[in-house]
Amino acid sequence: MAASEVRVRWTEKMQFVGTDSTKHSVVMSAQDAENGTGVKPSDMLLLALGGCSGVDVVGILARQRQELTGLEMRISGEQSDEGWPRPFRKIHIQYILKGKGLTEKTVERAIQLSQEKYCSVGSTIEGVAEITYSYEIHNE
Repeated sequence: MAASEVRVRWTEKMQFVGTDSTKHSVVMSAQDAENGTGVKPSDMLLLALGGCSGVDVVGILARQRQELTGLEMRISGEQSDEGWPRPFRKIHIQYILKGKGLTEKTVERAIQLSQEKYCSVGSTIEGVAEITYSYEIHNE
């Protein structure tokens, strides 16, 4: 079984530094007047989902010899507003792909493989949140 260990260190007020298993760091914080210096922790989950799926999609399209020149993902999440905790119930990923000769079939397949087979973040979240996606292809 693969293992991963990260560290989160409190720095001051409601601010924290998270360091991943490869020694890369990110600042996280509450989002009030005193602490808005870092990423909102719940948004980190959405960022992780986008990064995980993005790695998959770029890799799959490269293996299919698709000429991808740009990828942006806009991820929105709806959190429960009933008490605490407030888990995400719905997450939508909008993929915006740029390239030369990208086809709907290959793009759709790459996204499906990421969603259904490869993205560990998505597979961890599914069952708690409904994850949907859409995509736009802009051929240059």
